[in-house]
Formats: sequence, structure tokens, C-alpha cells
Amino acid sequence: MKSLSISQIKPMPGFVLVEPAQSEKKTASGIILTETEGEKPQYGKVLACGDITCGSESCCEDKASESCCKDDKKSCKPCDMKLKKNDQVVYKKWGGNEVMIDDVEYQFLKYEDILAIVK
Repeated sequence: MKSLSISQIKPMPGFVLVEPAQSEKKTASGIILTETEGEKPQYGKVLACGDITCGSESCCEDKASESCCKDDKKSCKPCDMKLKKNDQVVYKKWGGNEVMIDDVEYQFLKYEDILAIVK
């Protein structure tokens, strides 16, 4: 396969592609860290969102969304998720799968792994 770019990627339903924030290179006390030291950030920018359909855990647990199919599963349609491209999000520490594209590490996360949208 030839070179892959982010603009070519459309996550599958229920998944989000996130570019993690850069990790800190220096501690609060001024100690410079190497690439392998320190923890990876748990936040980043949403690059692409897959659809999420009614009936999934993320959508219909609280039955609050108007687009959720309350009883009739045949009329399910994509839910109106609040998550969108360029949102800054906080996600679970051990959630998702890493993928390297052009020497940059990205995360594929489930909607359930997103903990908050940073305003």
C-alpha cells in the first residue's frame, strides 16, 4: 500500500481518531526527560469521527437523544453526537489503539473511551 494520509481515514462506526498532545519534555522542577521517560498525555484533538448508531452503549443508555429509537429498533439512525472534528478531548489512560502515520502517533478510541470535551 502506498503512503497513507490522515485525510484518507474515516473511522468505523463507534470510533474516533485523535492526535494526542505532545508530551512534556521537562518536569515542573526543570528536569529534561527523554522520549521514553514520562507518561503520555491523555488528551488530544479529534481528527475524524466514525458514525454511531442508535442502540449502542454511547447513544441510548440514557435515552436522552431525540434521534435515538426508543422502542423501534428498525428506525435507528445515526445519533446526533456532540463530538466533532477539532474538539479537544480527554480520554482513558489505557484506551484505544495507537497507529503510526508519517512518524506521528495517533490514537483510535471508542466513543466510550472519551471522558470529556475541553471547552
